[in-house]
Amino acid sequence: MFLINVEGAVHRGEKWLVIERSHKEEHAAGMLSFVGGTVDHEGASADILERTLRRELLEEVGITVQEKMTYVRNTSFVLADGRDVVDIVFLCEWKGGEPFPKSPDEVEAVHWMTTDEVLGHPKTESYFHDNIREADRLRKKTMI
Repeated sequence: MFLINVEGAVHRGEKWLVIERSHKEEHAAGMLSFVGGTVDHEGASADILERTLRRELLEEVGITVQEKMTYVRNTSFVLADGRDVVDIVFLCEWKGGEPFPKSPDEVEAVHWMTTDEVLGHPKTESYFHDNIREADRLRKKTMI
């Protein structure tokens, strides 16, 4: 059985909404990432991934995004306790709200960063580099 996690590659112009994960977090504590969270069990449901992501963005950093979300990529990983996770990233355009660490147990700090700033930052993992590169490629493609 997999946990399903969704993440938002939220952009505002040339910059990405990036969080520093709380040091209390079980996975990747203190590292930079996109905002996201796990999907709750609902039974039969439609658009559960998108609704989960909207909820997480509002709960963790207090923002909303435009209606359209574009699938970016998916990966899987194993948590320290052995649980398997499928991670799904969506490209989102910022709509409203000024992001802040609304949920300090999950978010230490909030930043707007360019792709190059993220790629050069010491608190990033290779999977995050892959996520942001692909999100940036799709963002540029949709702007044409």
